[in-house]
Amino acid sequence: MLKNFKIAIEYDGTAYHGWQRQADDQTIQGEIEKALMTMTGSQVTLTGSGRTDAGVHAFGQVANFHCHTALDSGVFQKGLNSLLPKDIVITMCTQVSVKFHARYDVKSKSYHYRILNRNLPAAIFRQYAWHIRKRLDLDAMVGSLGYIIGTHDFKAFEGTGSPRANTIRSVMHADLEKMDDGYLVFKIQGNGFLKFMVRNIVGTLVEVGLGKITPNDFNKILLSKDRNLAGVTAPAHGLFLMQVNY
Repeated sequence: MLKNFKIAIEYDGTAYHGWQRQADDQTIQGEIEKALMTMTGSQVTLTGSGRTDAGVHAFGQVANFHCHTALDSGVFQKGLNSLLPKDIVITMCTQVSVKFHARYDVKSKSYHYRILNRNLPAAIFRQYAWHIRKRLDLDAMVGSLGYIIGTHDFKAFEGTGSPRANTIRSVMHADLEKMDDGYLVFKIQGNGFLKFMVRNIVGTLVEVGLGKITPNDFNKILLSKDRNLAGVTAPAHGLFLMQVNY
């Protein structure tokens, strides 16, 4: 009987070359598909909600796979977790309609980006936040966020060399939260994201925080649709895919 299973995945992306399967490099999709092969004895294709780049982490990545099997969702969850590396965990597995598609059915996604803004670096959490020594102007950064909320052409924040015909996306929520011990968390929810979009927005917000550009300049960069005017691409290790909504 053909079944369709929806899974939620938590992973530490430090050791991986991103989500998408690659011939010669270790990836999240590749590791899960190898485990599915062990369990089912056949090649199973895993469809993710979208790609995450090398070094990016996830608390709530979602994927689905079809297969002819007598196994139920509980057996798949337990079996996959016994076979996968310790830095990949299947946090949920459920059987869904055969029509469910992890990518095409997405309504919105939420990402968090962590910055450590203090003089001293972190020893324990150094792989999960971008360390910036100089004090950032949080008010100026927050003052820039209103410009990205709503539906806009985000071409200025698209990764170089990855053009798409449609670069218009809708951002429902954007916010910057100050945590303990110098940590800042940038939170964004949107109906879709271009390659490097979140990291390029963060890199440009940091330029605002450092006083290199103003919030008004940030808006001009957005309106320009010119990636060359935006800030650096923030390092991958500070980015987390938090939730995928259907």
